[in-house]
Amino acid sequence: MAESDLKKDPEYSGYSYSDEKHDAAPQYGADEIPLDAAASEWHSLGFWTRNGCTIDSFRRRKGPVGALNSNMKPRHLHMIAIGGSIGAGLFVGSGSALSNGGPAALLIAFGIIGIMIFNVVYALGELAVMFPVSGGFYTYSTRFIDPSWGFAMGWNYVFQWAIVLPLELTVAGLTVEYWKSGVSVAVWITVFWLAIIFINVFGTLGYAEEEFWSSLLKLIAIVIFIFIAIILCAGGGPAGGLYDEYWGARTFYNPGGFANGFKGLCAVFVTAAFAFSGTELVGLAAAEAENPAKALPGAIKQVFWRITLFYILALLMVGLLVPHTDERLLGSGLSDSQASPFVIAAKDAGLIGFDSFMNVVIMVSVISIGNSGVYGGSRTLTALAEQGYAPKFFAYIDKSGRPLFSTIFILMFSPIAYIGLSSDGVTVFAWLLALSGLAALFTWGSICLAHIRFRKAWAHHGRTLDEIPFKAIFGVYGSWIGLTLVFLVLVAQFAVALYPLGGADPSAEAFFQAYLALPVVLLFWVGGFFWKRAGWLRTHQIDVNKNRRVVEWERINAERQRVAAMPAWRRIMHLLF
Repeated sequence: MAESDLKKDPEYSGYSYSDEKHDAAPQYGADEIPLDAAASEWHSLGFWTRNGCTIDSFRRRKGPVGALNSNMKPRHLHMIAIGGSIGAGLFVGSGSALSNGGPAALLIAFGIIGIMIFNVVYALGELAVMFPVSGGFYTYSTRFIDPSWGFAMGWNYVFQWAIVLPLELTVAGLTVEYWKSGVSVAVWITVFWLAIIFINVFGTLGYAEEEFWSSLLKLIAIVIFIFIAIILCAGGGPAGGLYDEYWGARTFYNPGGFANGFKGLCAVFVTAAFAFSGTELVGLAAAEAENPAKALPGAIKQVFWRITLFYILALLMVGLLVPHTDERLLGSGLSDSQASPFVIAAKDAGLIGFDSFMNVVIMVSVISIGNSGVYGGSRTLTALAEQGYAPKFFAYIDKSGRPLFSTIFILMFSPIAYIGLSSDGVTVFAWLLALSGLAALFTWGSICLAHIRFRKAWAHHGRTLDEIPFKAIFGVYGSWIGLTLVFLVLVAQFAVALYPLGGADPSAEAFFQAYLALPVVLLFWVGGFFWKRAGWLRTHQIDVNKNRRVVEWERINAERQRVAAMPAWRRIMHLLF
């Protein structure tokens, strides 16, 4: 579609695409057609073929490599941003975090990670609006930092989600045991595995719809929990129950706000990082939205509310209701929903059925995260194949827009969930967590560093900040804050890895179970260097023009003038929403 035609489109947001060779006519191979024609081909297919339900839908799409669909609605993107990554980390992992650190440490650690994520997502939003990414924002590391580091970040992200999938399947299976069903956990793992396969048959739209409705359920459940928790703290619980008199903040006084001192605080960071994992998926999903330049900035703003309302406020209520010395919190890790402080508080309240309701929410949440793992891992693997960083067959996109072989590759990791049920399952589970626990921190730090490097190259090439259509709220300083916090959290986790809680002697096994992600990332980095023979990019080597969106400044400036003319309270509302 020509830019002149785009401007006639009422959905046009003022963005088109630019390349340093945009004057040259695009060249396509014998089996390739332009992206717009690929989209037209998809719309010309029958309903069942478009949605992946026919044999014909599995045939290769005729289009440029990586021609994913663009049928995700703004409502999908907004809900993925505000509730997509809420899962076992918040609902279940917060139990062991509360036990290790205490309620005050829980709030501090999640608050620090929240500040980090806030800046990461805004940096990602600025880059994604400027440079559209199809399938993997690891390309920002390749483009602005170091191609070898981009290789490492891409494969790190693929394996992070490939490992999260069986972990979440295991948690989902164990969650059903809350009701003492008498059915083997392996049966439930199989059921949930088949459910995730079924969702992925429908491709992007299946993921988007599942995330929309599951996120809506999670958010409603957290809001209900917060309101009930406030009533319980005020002494409004059932007569004869634990909360039938004013409860207040007694858990912060007895047994206290902190457990295990500063080391306990450090131990909570990795759980908080795991709980926020997936927040960056909004940048990945934006590439498959109908109008990412218009929908993404609004979705990015929702992250503020997720951090403040659905994490910090919910965990405050949990810390007020459940003492960190409660023995039911011990040994939970991320696998036992019965140790969830949300379920414990619901059970102690004596509200019939509320604990089961929260357990259902946990079950839906972990399935949702497992589905996100398939989505995030498969799209990144496809992008790696497009860049020559993975075998070329992973770039296969079928007629319904699914990265078919990449999706199958991620789903093949699911049977690892059955190993977790063996006699050595606990050990396997611990090592899988070690691989995935810190992986997200490297991704977030790379996004911040890529943003810093982009801003430096942008200035080097004589560009001004006014030429950036969507700017990170705290600019490059926010990315420095995010990068610094990532480094500090890694240092804190290193200290806990060397000297574990409980006064145990240092051991190689304990260290690598807490810090295995670092040597894995370094191994990928070395492998990327030998593969691509490319190192750190100098500022003058960074290209800030190729594949950049070109902005229709008349419309953008008109919008900025409209916002500037608003009263102060309306400008604040516009900033937050």
